[in-house]
Amino acid sequence: MHVHFIAIGGSIMHSLAIAMKNSGVHVTGSDDAIFEPSATRLKNADLLPAQMGWFPDKISETTSSVILGMHARADNPELIKANELGVRVYSFPEYFYENTKNKIRIVVAGSHGKTSTTAMLMHVFNHAGKKFDYLVGSKVDGFDHMVSLSPDSEYAIIEGDEYLTSPIDRRPKFVHYRANIGILNGIAWDHINVFPTWDEYLQVFKDFIETIALGGRLFYFKNDANIDSVLSKVKCLCLPESYSAFPNVINNGVTYLLAGEKRYPLRVFGEHNMQNMAATKKVCDSVGIPEILFYTAMESFSGAGRRLELIRSTPHTSIFYDFAHSPSKLKATVSAVKKQFADRKLVALFELHTFSSLNADFLKEYEGTLDDADVAMVYFNPDEIAHKKLTQFDEADVLSAFANKNLLVFTQADAWQKHIHMLSLEDVSLLLMSSGSFGGINIRDFASSLQVV
Repeated sequence: MHVHFIAIGGSIMHSLAIAMKNSGVHVTGSDDAIFEPSATRLKNADLLPAQMGWFPDKISETTSSVILGMHARADNPELIKANELGVRVYSFPEYFYENTKNKIRIVVAGSHGKTSTTAMLMHVFNHAGKKFDYLVGSKVDGFDHMVSLSPDSEYAIIEGDEYLTSPIDRRPKFVHYRANIGILNGIAWDHINVFPTWDEYLQVFKDFIETIALGGRLFYFKNDANIDSVLSKVKCLCLPESYSAFPNVINNGVTYLLAGEKRYPLRVFGEHNMQNMAATKKVCDSVGIPEILFYTAMESFSGAGRRLELIRSTPHTSIFYDFAHSPSKLKATVSAVKKQFADRKLVALFELHTFSSLNADFLKEYEGTLDDADVAMVYFNPDEIAHKKLTQFDEADVLSAFANKNLLVFTQADAWQKHIHMLSLEDVSLLLMSSGSFGGINIRDFASSLQVV
C-alpha cells in the first residue's frame, strides 16, 4: 500500500504519516515548507522530503490514496495529478474516520479545553488497560505520537477541531468523525478569519451535534449560555447530559479533587481543568471504567504539552508555558494561575499571534483578560500583521483594547526579554502565553536564563 501526503509537514499530518509508516505502510509526502518540530520528527522517521515543493511524479497509478492537508491549495499540482489518475483523495479527518468507523468514537469539541480533555481521556483509558486509537493536538506524557491507529482497538479518542477540513472541503473537521460520544466544553468566538460572524461560528457546533450518532451521548458544560442556545436550535438524535466543574479545594499550591470524603491531589489546576475532568468522568462512567481507576489516573495526570506546562520551578518561582490565544482561554489561564498561587505575584506575557488576535476589529474582545495579573505584558510583531495582510495597529490600540492602564506593550522580542530579566522573580509566577513562538525565541532556553531563587 502506498499513501502519499500532500502538505506532510502539518502538526497532525506528519504525526499520521509517521504512525502509518510504523505500521508498515509505504508513505511518501511533499510540502513547500516544513518547520520544527515536524521537520526533525519526519527526518528521524526517514520521511522528510529531499526537496521542498510539489512533485506530481510522486503519484502514480499504484498510489493507493492521497491525504490532503489544509496547508495545500485547491490548485495543488499533486492534487490535480491524483484526480487525473482517479486516486482516492482523503482529507485528514475523512481518512481517520475511515479507519475508525467500526469503533466507538469519542470526540471532544469546544472552543477551549479540547486538547486537555482528550489527553485526560487517553490517560485514563491507558490506566484502565483499554485499547484505543487516538488523535490529539499536542504531545501527551506516556504517548510517543499525537496519532495512533491500530486494527484491534475498541475505541477512538479524538480531539475534534472546528477548523476547516481541507482546501476543497470547507466543512469543520469534527463533522467527519460522526461521534458516538461527544463532549462540548464551551463556545467562545474564535477563528474569525474563517468564521467572520458569531452566527457562522455557532453554526459549526450545531453541525457537530447533529452528526452525533443516533442514540449516542453528548456531554456538555452546564454553565455555558452559548451551548444552551445551540442545543435549543438543533435536531439532536443523541442523548444530551450536562456536567459542572468538579468540586475541588486548593491547599498550599496543590489542587485536590473532592469525591465524597476523599481528596485526590492533582498535578494540574484551574477551573477549566476541573470542568475537563468532569467531562472525562462522564465518558468513563458511560463506558464502564471504575471510579477508583478514574481518580487514581487523575492523580498522575500531568497535562498536555503547552497547556499550563510548568517549564521551570524553584522554591520561590514557577514558570508556566501556555498555548492560550483566544480571549476566553487567556482570561481563564491567567485567573487559574493567580488563584492557584494567591500568595505570589503574577507576571503574565501574552503574544498576539493568530489571525483573530492580530485583527484590529477583534482586539476589543481582549478587554479585561489580563486584569488578574500583577504585571501584564503584551507582545506583537507588526511584520506579522503585514505578513497576514491585516490592518496595522499600534501600541495605543492594544492599550485601549485591553483596557488595562498598567499594561506594558512591546513590539520587539528583545524588549520584553530585557524587561523580564530586570524584574525580581522571587515569590513570582511567570506565565508565558502564545500559540506562536514569541518572535522565534526558544522559550525554554529563555526560562533557563532567568535568575530565580
